[in-house]
Amino acid sequence: MKPRAAERCGWLSVVHRRASGNFRELRLVALSLARDIATNAGENDGGRMRSLLVRRPDLLYVLIAGYCLLSIILKVLRPDSLEIDESEQALLSQYLLLGYGAQPPFYNWLQYGVVALFGISVASLAIVKNGLLFLFLLFYGLTARLLSSSRLAPAVAVLGVLTLPPVFLLSQRDLSHTVAALFAVSLFLYGFFRALKSPPKVSHYLLVGVAVGLGAISKYNFVILPVAALLAILPEAKLRKYLFDWRVLASVAVCAMIVAPHAYWIVNNLGHATGVTVAEMKEGADSARLPHAIQGLVSLAVSALKGVALTLAVFGLLFYADVGKILRAESLGTRVIGRMIVACFLIIAFIVVAMDATHIRAKWLALFTALLPLYLTLKIDAADLDPARRLPALFSISGILSVGVIVMLWARVFVGPMIGDYSFAHTPYNGFASTVRADPGPPPVAIVVDDRIVAGNLRIQFPDTPIILTGFSQEAEKHLPPGRILAAWSAEGKGREEVPPRITGLLQLMPVRIADAKPTIVSVPYNAGRPGDTYTFAYIWADFH
Repeated sequence: MKPRAAERCGWLSVVHRRASGNFRELRLVALSLARDIATNAGENDGGRMRSLLVRRPDLLYVLIAGYCLLSIILKVLRPDSLEIDESEQALLSQYLLLGYGAQPPFYNWLQYGVVALFGISVASLAIVKNGLLFLFLLFYGLTARLLSSSRLAPAVAVLGVLTLPPVFLLSQRDLSHTVAALFAVSLFLYGFFRALKSPPKVSHYLLVGVAVGLGAISKYNFVILPVAALLAILPEAKLRKYLFDWRVLASVAVCAMIVAPHAYWIVNNLGHATGVTVAEMKEGADSARLPHAIQGLVSLAVSALKGVALTLAVFGLLFYADVGKILRAESLGTRVIGRMIVACFLIIAFIVVAMDATHIRAKWLALFTALLPLYLTLKIDAADLDPARRLPALFSISGILSVGVIVMLWARVFVGPMIGDYSFAHTPYNGFASTVRADPGPPPVAIVVDDRIVAGNLRIQFPDTPIILTGFSQEAEKHLPPGRILAAWSAEGKGREEVPPRITGLLQLMPVRIADAKPTIVSVPYNAGRPGDTYTFAYIWADFH
């Protein structure tokens, strides 16, 4: 057995032992749940679910853990071809860097650590994302419990946040850094309100500092949230004292320690860190018919509405009879979070105008629209309404949206080809890898590519081989052992049969000799595709010495 395979088998045996150790606890939970279901077997579906959630509100966390686990399982059961963000994470997991480009590095660092421990695979990519998603939902529920007098408030808040498109759809389809930032949002909310609701403790302030630090290195726009939170408590006389407590210095210190390494990188790479985002925010500026400031504000308003429309519709439909009472009700929590939402969007509006931005994407606002379900939950609690009667319907809607999306993404792989719809998941990198391995000669010491999606996918297929992306050199090519280098690329499209100029340029800088006169062109059947439908790759060998 190869050493790497032995390591993974060893890891699997450790997991098996730990799972066996926890089996009794899991069995007790399962038996308890089965007993509750049996007790309510004679009731209708709505009554049964209401009874379960009312009597066992903490069961919600088991359900969301099951949801995240199901997402991982369905992802592993799909073909092992990756989407855009997943490909980038697979590629970048080769390196531990202070900065990686337009996105902060927290998610990359987590992914690097998981890959270092367990190896690169579809499972290791899915575990990081769904682990962060679970933690986001967990701390979101804990925050609702902290601020509410109702035992059912966490269920309403978590089920409500699962109706936000960035949570139930985009996070499962192809988001990475935003999922990490959402976790940081819920961790910050929990730490922030815990610090405000109890006698001052250093541990609470440290938790706030950790959350802000992690958020800042997850998404740059996260920093708007703590600023908005500070502005939101200024009008509350009994909360202002927390701003002038000496423990704030501890919070700032731990935040600075977390942010400092990446901040150093930003100082030396400001263009790399901001260039892509600024360009995207000014997309369409040349053809804008309105003044840029107005165009940007309109785009902001439309994107915000897109982000919250479904959630508002769901809460409005379920609580329509009490809308007036809910709107009039308020509490300390609703006032603070309400001001946070307003402050966040005012700050964003100011940035839009100051930068002359014309284009705002709905997913960029996910960190701020995530506050809305918590705000609505606390408004319902302040109105002294019992949400028990609405929980079955809310559970059904959230369940259909969240579970339905991951099942749909899985099913699309097998249904799409029937109508000629091929996606990234259908690109047959595994078939291409088999073709390359069948070539006579030793395996490659490195693989050179000119596309991030190809790079990440070939890292999955060749986990022990360095993947070198043109334009993203980490000088790995200077430390390769002598041997064969594989240059590979997608040959789909006109003129793609020849070696791409970027690959040629990189090979010319390396001490190599092209072994083949012409590239080898191969057509490989799509994953789960119709008979006769193929995807074209090209590759060439070079001798490295």
